[in-house]
Amino acid sequence: MQIFRKLEELPQHFDRSVVSVGNFDGVHRAHRRVITNMVERARQLNAKSVVVTFDPHPIKILRPSEAPRLLTPRDYRLRLLSETGADALVVLPFSRDLSMMPPFEFAEEVLATALHAVEVHEGFNFRFGHRAEGDVERLREFGQKLGFDVVIYEPMKIRGNVVSSSQIRKLVEAGDMANARHLLARPFTLASTPGRGRGYGTRYTVPTINLAHYDELVPRDGVYVGTLKVGNETFEAVTNVGNRPTFGTDSFAIESHILNFHPIELTAETPVELAFLKRLRDEIKFPSVEALKEQIGRDVRRAQRYFQLRRYFQG
Repeated sequence: MQIFRKLEELPQHFDRSVVSVGNFDGVHRAHRRVITNMVERARQLNAKSVVVTFDPHPIKILRPSEAPRLLTPRDYRLRLLSETGADALVVLPFSRDLSMMPPFEFAEEVLATALHAVEVHEGFNFRFGHRAEGDVERLREFGQKLGFDVVIYEPMKIRGNVVSSSQIRKLVEAGDMANARHLLARPFTLASTPGRGRGYGTRYTVPTINLAHYDELVPRDGVYVGTLKVGNETFEAVTNVGNRPTFGTDSFAIESHILNFHPIELTAETPVELAFLKRLRDEIKFPSVEALKEQIGRDVRRAQRYFQLRRYFQG
């Protein structure tokens, strides 16, 4: 996949393209439906398939106090988009100048002139241009003038849930990892690096890895079964998200206890990906470290049983 960080990087005579524009936070199942169809349609039309996204998320510029915590921070989102099979990814730097661009000007300058779009694929609720005045019907009108068709996608529903970034955020915030996974088409995952812990894990329980400070969306406080990818190796893990109240001073941490631990190389820059599979329980303040150790033992046994069943059903 070719990646362009601004329109000026595009070749002057860019090929005809089939395009989808959006924030794509989560790169979830509905996003993938649009992009998969767009890629196939581009092949049929002998054109390039192009995903256009923004950095940062527009709300972070326009209404920073209302900006949601992201399902997928920029680098992780771009990596997921690069794996969709599209030919090119255009990352438009979002600024107040871009936000002031009228809808027709965006369609003309970005879609028609820069990308030579012959077809544009968008969800039913797509908005664009100054004050989000453009919608899919206006885009279709602009396309008739500028020479591209518009394909509009109706909402996708799974298990009664509309597949959307906002709905997935609600599920993650509630700790509902199973339904979040179905809407994402993958486990909800934090992509980060190791952080400094306070040593309680290695001193009292089992080997642990703490994630570095993380500004985007995390699950509801509690204990989870998941997997921890460290570099190129994946471990089974039990993860605590929360303030570790048993130790007296609130100190938020995302701390993973590795079940199948063996010595590994780990630096402050080692890539770490923590995938959440199942919520076990709320975070609890225990009367003693010994009581905490006993509960962790129970959590570990439940997690081991979970992975045994998972391996059995996966063959």
